[in-house]
Amino acid sequence: MLKSKNKILSITLLVALLFVSISFLPGGIQAADKLDVTGSNVFADIAEQADQGVVKVTSKFEVQGYNNNNNMSPFYNDPFFQYFFGDQMPSPDMQKPRTEEAFGSGFVVSNDGYIVTNGHVIQDADKVEVTIKGNEDPVPAEVVWSDFSLDLAVLKVNTDQELKPLTMGDSSVIRPGDWAIAIGNPFGFEHTVTVGVISALGRPIQIPTGQGQVRSYRNLIQLDAAINPGNSGGPLLNINGEVIGINTAVSTQGQGIGFAIPINEIKDIVAQLKSSGQVIQPWLGIYYRQINDEIKDYFNLENTNGVLIVDVVKDSPAAKAGLQPYDVIKEIEKQPIENIDQVQEIVKSKEVGEKILLKVVRNGNTQLIFAEIGNKSNKPVQ
Repeated sequence: MLKSKNKILSITLLVALLFVSISFLPGGIQAADKLDVTGSNVFADIAEQADQGVVKVTSKFEVQGYNNNNNMSPFYNDPFFQYFFGDQMPSPDMQKPRTEEAFGSGFVVSNDGYIVTNGHVIQDADKVEVTIKGNEDPVPAEVVWSDFSLDLAVLKVNTDQELKPLTMGDSSVIRPGDWAIAIGNPFGFEHTVTVGVISALGRPIQIPTGQGQVRSYRNLIQLDAAINPGNSGGPLLNINGEVIGINTAVSTQGQGIGFAIPINEIKDIVAQLKSSGQVIQPWLGIYYRQINDEIKDYFNLENTNGVLIVDVVKDSPAAKAGLQPYDVIKEIEKQPIENIDQVQEIVKSKEVGEKILLKVVRNGNTQLIFAEIGNKSNKPVQ
């Protein structure tokens, strides 16, 4: 019994000495006060503040019917869902036309009703509706701007409900390892919050659209927060609660790999809409891809420099200038084209109405073609 009492006394003295020692550390006992595990959760705070500005986007399509036994997913029309999960989906039986819905996400960027989402969320939709938190009834939305190559769109809603716009941050200053918070409606589970870190920057990825086109992303943010079908168009937030990206794609080839479009890609578009209600966006109206060795050999090209025109938008400046699919653009304004980024950069640097000179290879022959830069303002998604 005495030995037990001595042991208890020794432990008590040891704890007391440890407490006294901590008290005399720099900052004293206050250093221990910071270890408050019951305090506020910063991620929960950010999600709570931003959640009111995240919306559900519903796109409605007139499509062929299907056998109800197939249990078709409402995300079947999402090209990312088809690309990554298409082999798990049954093929629809062609029956009488009916209305189908596809779901995505978006976020409010202004008090007067502008909403940012992905272009593929609303592409080819006959009707678009937005569900704002606090109101179970969806409201009609107008597509006021969209861009196929950027895969971005801006919607406009008219509602008496008070909107809670999110603050757009600066995606040029983010770094791998930074915290990232994604909010959206994956698989229809509304206002889902996932947390991770920025894994990498400037990731390229190509997604076929199902209409024979390929959407090329050149500068995606890679992250390990869960991004799934239905998340498309939702905000990616930094630790300050600012939007740094638009959640866009998921890869099933690895665990914990998602992608987002940098917010800086659309900040200027939103600013133009807020100030003037329209967007001035120089464009030619072509879809193109990088030339690889296979394309070089097929067209008997000397090298892989330049871009191959895959399609030309009807009634676009390119169509009016006489550009055709399978033309190879080798130079623009006497500047050699080495990659696809240069084409967009040159076109964006021009004024609407300005003429440019293109050096094109068609059927093995070199041609010089003049094209006038047009304005892509409020053009529908192609």
